[in-house]
This record gives sequence, structure tokens and C-alpha cells, in this order.
Amino acid sequence: MNVNRLLEPLRSTTWLVRNYGKHNKKFLYKDGQKFEGITYYPRTPDHQDPPIEPAKLFRVQRIKPVKGNPYWEKRILKDLGLDGKQSDFTVVKNIPENNARLWKIKHLVKVTPITFPYGEPTAQDVRHTVLKENGECLVTKDLGPLEVRLAARDQFDEQPKRLDTDLLRKDARMKWVNPW
Repeated sequence: MNVNRLLEPLRSTTWLVRNYGKHNKKFLYKDGQKFEGITYYPRTPDHQDPPIEPAKLFRVQRIKPVKGNPYWEKRILKDLGLDGKQSDFTVVKNIPENNARLWKIKHLVKVTPITFPYGEPTAQDVRHTVLKENGECLVTKDLGPLEVRLAARDQFDEQPKRLDTDLLRKDARMKWVNPW
């Protein structure tokens, strides 16, 4: 039996060793656009991102327990006011200092940008503002009394067959005293 004939398949596999060298990024990715120190590679050469306006405020809610986390994460949660119940939330400004803190505890919290679909509330609207779970801040204005409503209320009060509390109380007492 020929030994060379048995070793021939082994030699051919060792000859086909792939070269896993480093690729030349400048050659492969030459159409990148620099944006504040980050190289961005668009899908098409004429691609333009839509203009966005970042949110001014974030709604931050804790979704994981505090127990078992390192002291620095517990301290950040306490500073944000999220060390109580898990359903509690807080509103945080979108500034670099707060964003750095939120980045450190991103695995523990849910961050939702706050939007104002009907405009931002003023100082008088603070009592009529509702913040929904999806981040929408709605302002429900107080309409105040209208003349039509006042007239309807007066007309209702003047009806003789109206069921008011005194009439209901007397009727219930009479039925209790004389059930049959």
C-alpha cells in the first residue's frame, strides 16, 4: 500500500489555509461621512436623515429590583428618587449629566421621551396636566361655568318631580316603617 496516496488528502487540506488578516477599512469603507468624530456610512450616497428635535424631558421608571445591585447604582437610583416602589417614575431633564447617570443604570430603568402634542404647559396649566405612560404630556384646560350649563342647572333644581336626597330619604324611611 502506498503511504503517499493516503497522505495526499491531508496535504491538500493543509495547503488551503485561509488568511484571516486584517482588512483595510479605508479601502472597504471609503464613502463614509464624518459627523462629530463618528464616521457614518449611509446606504445610498444621496441619503439624508430626517431632522429630529431631541426631547427636553425624560420619563424614567425603574423596571428591575434595587436589591443585589452595586452601591453606586443604588446611589444613582436614590438620587433620581427611584428607590421606592417599582411602579414609581420621575421626570428628568435631558442634559449630559443626567444622560451619563441614566447610561450607568440603563439596565434597571425604562426611559421614555416626553412629548407635548398640544403644546407645552404654562404655569397656570400645571394643575391640569396629565403625563401618560407613553410619554405624552396632555394639558386638560378647565372650561369654567358656561351660561348654558348654569341655566340647565337652575331648570333642574326647579323641577317639582326631581329626586333629591331629602325626598329619597323620606321615601326610604316610609318604606322601612311600613313595608306592607
